Amino acid sequence: MTYRFFTPSPPPEAGPVAEVYRQLREDFLGPLPTFKVLSAAPDVLAATWALMREALLAPPAARVDREVVAAAVSVANRCRFCVDAHVTLLHSLGEHSLAEVIAGGGRPAGTRHAELADWAAASRTPRTSRWSSPYGAEVSGTLLAFHFINRVVSALLDPDLLPGGLQRFPAVRSAGGRFYARTTRSRPALEPGRSLTLVPAGVAPAWAGDSPVGVAYAALRLAAGGDLLGEAARETVAGTVRWEDGAHPARPAEWAADLVRDLPPADRVGARIALLAAFAPAAISRGDVGLWRLTHPADADLVRLVAFGAMTATDHVARSLDPAHR
Repeated sequence: MTYRFFTPSPPPEAGPVAEVYRQLREDFLGPLPTFKVLSAAPDVLAATWALMREALLAPPAARVDREVVAAAVSVANRCRFCVDAHVTLLHSLGEHSLAEVIAGGGRPAGTRHAELADWAAASRTPRTSRWSSPYGAEVSGTLLAFHFINRVVSALLDPDLLPGGLQRFPAVRSAGGRFYARTTRSRPALEPGRSLTLVPAGVAPAWAGDSPVGVAYAALRLAAGGDLLGEAARETVAGTVRWEDGAHPARPAEWAADLVRDLPPADRVGARIALLAAFAPAAISRGDVGLWRLTHPADADLVRLVAFGAMTATDHVARSLDPAHR
């Protein structure tokens, strides 16, 4: 497993990143690369973990249902890394046939899981599909968490969990599931809201009700703001997300370059990266990042820029949960 553009710093012994890592070890599978790569921007890291913990892991929704959503939305977003990871976690929950159907892009046999997978896939283009959610905060929050995480992972991590893509073999995924099964099945139910000590209090969206998921989502929106770009560049990204509605561009690099042509020169590279993060994050190149680093050398700035593009696309989906925007 390698990182595309930078190697994260060693784990700190104290501070906000250390506290997130402690919760990851206690409540999940440890500080995996998905979270390590965000550690350059501690507020983005903390909010991402909070949203995933409260949506995917904490009671009361069924964990298998939420893993189906995580895997199916990852398929829709073409995030191979996340598909493999959450198919493996379905194996760890004993759902071997279900896991491999989703891994192959198929439709689950059971009515409930088929409906969840269809719903997750349709969220990639929420306006076109007139998408909304009949589900509670945990399931809806899981979907939104993975719209964000898929894009960050595809932008900043190589797609292979194991050398040579070994995780693409069903036997390897099944073995990985057995390895994680004891941790996944034996851990006691998590206390909802524990991660909220890591993030600022904010106004939760109406779709989340009084669930901790809403507070975590509000914190991620705040952390993933676009303050590295000028107003025209931010509006170009937001406007494109609205009118393209999740379409996969055929030639992402050319498509993004054309969209930023009329922006101020200082914002063109950043806006291109943010657009690619929203639509085709794997297409972000070393050349793009090299140009960005001429003026923004810090790893944290790259993480924040990618997070802005990813969150802009995620919030486009979330707007469909507000009756005023349907």
